[in-house]
Amino acid sequence: MILSTFVAYYNKFITMNKNIITALAALVTSAAFAQQNISISVTNPLATDRTDQPVVISLANYGEVRRAIVTCDGAEIPCQLDDLDQDEVYDELCFLADLKGKQRKNYSVELYYDQCDEPSKYPARVFTEMLIRNDKVKEKNKHNNFIESITARGDCANSYNLQHHHGVDFESELNGIRIYFDKRQTLDLYGKFQKRLELEATQFYTQPDQKSEGYGDDVLWVGNTFGLGAFRGWDGSQPTMIDPVSSRTQRIISYGPLRTIVELVDRGWRHSASKPALNLTIRYIQYAGHRDTDVEVYFTKKHVDISRYQFSTGIIDVKGSTEFSDKKGLRGCWGSDFPTGDSINTKRETVGLGILIPQKNIVKEVAASKDRNVSGGNYTFVVCTDSNVLKYKVTYTSANESFGYHSADDWFAYLRQWRNEVEHPVKITMAKR
Repeated sequence: MILSTFVAYYNKFITMNKNIITALAALVTSAAFAQQNISISVTNPLATDRTDQPVVISLANYGEVRRAIVTCDGAEIPCQLDDLDQDEVYDELCFLADLKGKQRKNYSVELYYDQCDEPSKYPARVFTEMLIRNDKVKEKNKHNNFIESITARGDCANSYNLQHHHGVDFESELNGIRIYFDKRQTLDLYGKFQKRLELEATQFYTQPDQKSEGYGDDVLWVGNTFGLGAFRGWDGSQPTMIDPVSSRTQRIISYGPLRTIVELVDRGWRHSASKPALNLTIRYIQYAGHRDTDVEVYFTKKHVDISRYQFSTGIIDVKGSTEFSDKKGLRGCWGSDFPTGDSINTKRETVGLGILIPQKNIVKEVAASKDRNVSGGNYTFVVCTDSNVLKYKVTYTSANESFGYHSADDWFAYLRQWRNEVEHPVKITMAKR
């Protein structure tokens, strides 16, 4: 009797201690992959309501983050981790904030470090794609040779036709852009009727059945112009192409779900015969809920005094368009033209374009051509930088939009409002907990 009682208590003791050890092991394991907690306060400095305001947090001081959860008032909201330099370590956390006028919201961020973990999945609000034509596919909107990066040597005979839709494309619910993979590197535009993602379905080549369902299409003829804010050289009197180069690359850095990031890399660009060649990376960032796009130009070649160079950018002078300029870096136009050379099977498309450049980077604003009814003109800025970075923004609307702008006056009023919002970003404060 005594022995059996002892054995029973012994087994109970062992079981209890095993449970304690298991619990301690779980705690240790959890601690090894434990999250850091960050409190973030986001404030709207303007009296007007604002939606989808980007909140971007550098992760440089937070180790190798593998997953993040963002909450506001106890509810989880979508977020995104981005590996900007492609070294398999996330560099930035991004989420979007909706704020009423003068409102401040508090967000809680949990960062996780389990090496087997992956970022949380959320519904896509942006899209980006690169693909090579599949000769076995006849439908122009169903090609499926997907790629993520492509590099062409400088002597490539026809880089423009290497990709199905001539270059990388990306979109938010409000816009759609493709960038030509050649010396022009022009931004061409897709106009929508409805606020939604469409490029995965149309691949920039909208088919008749899709048009009957209300899908959009190409709305801008660009030729050799800037289109919407292409970055170019300047020879003292006119823009020059990004040519010759030793190589040019297009690549996708981030697919979403809240922002797409794509890059153009030009190596060995002979900007001028009298100066050293340049290496540059042009990064395009498209946020969900935005019709504007961020452009960031990085000059990456060492031991080059970039302040000795001048560059150009701007927007196409849509044939016969009405111009807007505040003479402080904000410029736009409103006009109509055929989007292709086919004036029989296509209709004139009306668009509003805009570009915003920091005044510190402007050398001069070049007047438009006197002959406003000739295609191929530009509204040009000559620009420069004293650092290795130059940033600006572009935006556009199609008059087809059920959600957009339908007159020059309304579009130019939007441009003024856009500038005000850009110059008054949301204020972000952070604290570890």
